[in-house]
Amino acid sequence: MIAFVSGQVAALAPTTAVVAVGGVGMSVHCTPATLAGLRVGEEARLATSLVVREDSLTLYGFADDDERQVFELLQTASGVGPRLAQAMLAVHSPDALRTAVAGGDERALTAVPGIGKKGAQKLLLELKDRLGEPTGVPGARRGAAAAPASWSDQLHAALIGLGYAGREADEAVAAVTPQAAAAGAAPQVGVLLKAALQTLNRTR
Repeated sequence: MIAFVSGQVAALAPTTAVVAVGGVGMSVHCTPATLAGLRVGEEARLATSLVVREDSLTLYGFADDDERQVFELLQTASGVGPRLAQAMLAVHSPDALRTAVAGGDERALTAVPGIGKKGAQKLLLELKDRLGEPTGVPGARRGAAAAPASWSDQLHAALIGLGYAGREADEAVAAVTPQAAAAGAAPQVGVLLKAALQTLNRTR
């Protein structure tokens, strides 16, 4: 297992980062929030989880070991693969997921694209004794997950992480807002990011 990668960030894309490790460029799938914290040319360390399939080897990257552990624990639930687990972490922090599961918060889980009400109920049952207790600020209100970052905040952060100026990110978010509104309550940030990048490329 590849537990982490450490090296200079060689490239950033809407869903992946390439980290130079020992002369090899490692392509790592990351959430928008993780990508937003990376800069091309700067050193980075990502906790990783290698997903092995018959026809592929896919490396998923995380801001820290806790996020990776939750990613792997989520996949112990039936019907949860790496893509859905990553989508859950794109919407909620690890502690927000623990809080949601501990409090039986269906609404928090249905905010994740691809999870309906029945799926949320099933996940709450299966994950209740697997994720552990929330580790957040002592005395914090229990029973409800922390509000996830809005799609616009996630998209803006991802664009800044890709090297765009704040003004450019603002304009791109505004340009894809109609598309996000048409997608409903939980638009997919990855899809919007691709559309935003197309908009920015046309204006350059």
